[in-house]
Amino acid sequence: MTASTAHHLWSLEDILGQGATASVYKARNKKTGELVAVKVFNMASYSRPYEVQMREFEILRKLNHANIVKLFAVEEMHMNPKQKVLVMEFCSGGSLLSVLEEPENAFGLPESEFVIVLQCVVHGMNHLRENGVIHRDIKPGNIMRQVGEDGRSVYKLTDFGAARELEDDESFVSIYGTEEYLHPDMYERAVLRKPQQKTYGVTVDLWSIGVTFYHAAAGVLPFIPFGGPRRNKQIMYKITTEKPERAIAGVQKLEDGTIEWSYQLPHFCQLSEGLKMQLVPVLANILEANQEKCWGFDQFFAATTDILQRVTVHIFSLQQATAHSIYIHFYNTALIFFEEVQIRTGIEPEFQQYLFQGHPLPLEPSMKVINLPSTTPDRPIFLLSRRPEKIAALPLKEPNTPPMPTRFDVIADHAFSKTMVGVIHQYVRMARVLIKHRELILQGVYSYIESVRIECNNTAHKIAMVNMKLLSCLSTEETLQTLRGQFPFEFPDSTDYKQKLLLIQEKLPVYGSSIREYQNKLQHLHVELAKHSEMLAEDKSIQKMEVLLNKIVAIHQQYRKDRSAGKLNYNDEQIHKFEKLNLSSHIKKVKKLFCDDCLQKQQEVWAALRMLNSTLYDMQSRLDQFSSFFLQLIGDLQICEGNQTKVLERVLVIGLQRPAGAEAIDGLKNKDHMILRMKRLRDEMETVARELQNNNRMIESLRAFNSTLVVEPNLPQPKGP
Repeated sequence: MTASTAHHLWSLEDILGQGATASVYKARNKKTGELVAVKVFNMASYSRPYEVQMREFEILRKLNHANIVKLFAVEEMHMNPKQKVLVMEFCSGGSLLSVLEEPENAFGLPESEFVIVLQCVVHGMNHLRENGVIHRDIKPGNIMRQVGEDGRSVYKLTDFGAARELEDDESFVSIYGTEEYLHPDMYERAVLRKPQQKTYGVTVDLWSIGVTFYHAAAGVLPFIPFGGPRRNKQIMYKITTEKPERAIAGVQKLEDGTIEWSYQLPHFCQLSEGLKMQLVPVLANILEANQEKCWGFDQFFAATTDILQRVTVHIFSLQQATAHSIYIHFYNTALIFFEEVQIRTGIEPEFQQYLFQGHPLPLEPSMKVINLPSTTPDRPIFLLSRRPEKIAALPLKEPNTPPMPTRFDVIADHAFSKTMVGVIHQYVRMARVLIKHRELILQGVYSYIESVRIECNNTAHKIAMVNMKLLSCLSTEETLQTLRGQFPFEFPDSTDYKQKLLLIQEKLPVYGSSIREYQNKLQHLHVELAKHSEMLAEDKSIQKMEVLLNKIVAIHQQYRKDRSAGKLNYNDEQIHKFEKLNLSSHIKKVKKLFCDDCLQKQQEVWAALRMLNSTLYDMQSRLDQFSSFFLQLIGDLQICEGNQTKVLERVLVIGLQRPAGAEAIDGLKNKDHMILRMKRLRDEMETVARELQNNNRMIESLRAFNSTLVVEPNLPQPKGP
């Protein structure tokens, strides 16, 4: 059957939603075919006072915002002109509730999608408050999803049947809303039917928003009595009103059992710890039953706007094997970024070192965060610590699996299969995280090895340079020895620096041998790392789990049909039972793949990372010591060169001051020949001095530069997801 107005028509089968006073259908414009949503009011709606009937029309006419469903027109039904129809914007993505009911979102929305929900609801609610409107029925079912041409979601507030105009300092007494999302004071009167004289302010919308955000983040409601919110209403009220300060969830797992309070979002939700840190204080302050303690909208908008204005910097702490999302303002300095990283990792700013795409990322404390490179979870900034770090990654907790119904029951089997589709999605998601972390560990370690390899090469170069200068000083010392006894003054004692020169000559081969040993070790580590890269490329656990997931989804779809059919004939019942056996087998295989492949391989990578971290850190520390020691050697050589230069200058001055006819003194027959030799020797020493000074400056700059120098590694790209 169809229905229509002057400009739109629809099939009564294309129903989008139904309430106590109206039904919503997908309709089309008669001329253009454009899709719209029509809200058709039933006869019960006209029993309401006239001003209440007109309220929704008037409110929608004054609202105009991208995050509020648009009202196009108010029309009348063809067969009944008194029956009003709202023609509104059609949202093709369904409601937020339908999104949350998809099995892949059973443990909450992905972080990127949740942030979109947060942004859209905050902006939509801000527009309502600017126009003095209170919604009074905020819930996932009243938040519609529009899908843009780029595939990006836009969420819009809808269903303003309960809305009314109310300023911040006003209150109301009428009851509207959905009980799981109702403020406790309203719940007491509307659900428990207890008489009261309380009035309600605009902050009741904040409670509903808090429950909605928690539901979107975790996939479940925050307050759950044993048996469910609608089966145990007294305990539901007890949980919401006796909730400790700062708690954001309470669950009763046993009948008449204690309530387990939570002050954090559950570990299984998909939000990063960085976003949780920002979001949890907001939830704690709007999920407050005492309206006097609850935040007002000004505080709510200030806190959520602060979150939305932050940029996300994705980092991967290599030695700790942990991924982090740093939420920070773009105008903050790198110094603030360092402090945020310390909060998340425990690594102090002076020990932090960064790489991006295999290259060093030097960060001056005064630079702005906006100048950091754009990052994603797959392309983070690598964090290295200049001190030993332990692996901080915790083994992923497997999701809870409900027991499979032992008896044949199409309703129970359908409910179990639906739950398991969500659980298996979570297994696959966690397996992908483990695979991605293995990839990032290998990428980061390749860069770390290359960094140490370059440092080794530079140290070998320093050894060669020091050796060259050492030979120059020793050669000069031999020249000075030939001059002893030829001039009538006492030469300075060169015993001390001669001993230093000999000591340096003795130590250099030892250092050179150590560097060659390190270079061989690095080559061995590179070979070991290549084996892990090859294993990662050949890993097919994700593909196997996805095949099993598809089989489980197919069984769930069959069970949905069986539930709709109700009583099955003998053959269909046998098929149902066989599929139950298959379902059990598929679930066991997924768990085995996760434990024996994903978790086991992750443990192996962590073990290899511990060994690599220890070896590479020891090498880096020794190389840093070598650099410091070489600078000291250069200083010693400069002192020796300075003493040698002073001696030669004194010899030269005396030679130039000798009177004519003194050629026979000290056995020299030709004064001009002697002077020429002295000039040449002095020139040679001045050249040596300049070389030593330049070498000292060069090595100092090399040491500073080498602490961050890394070239892009030639990392094999693993196959798979």
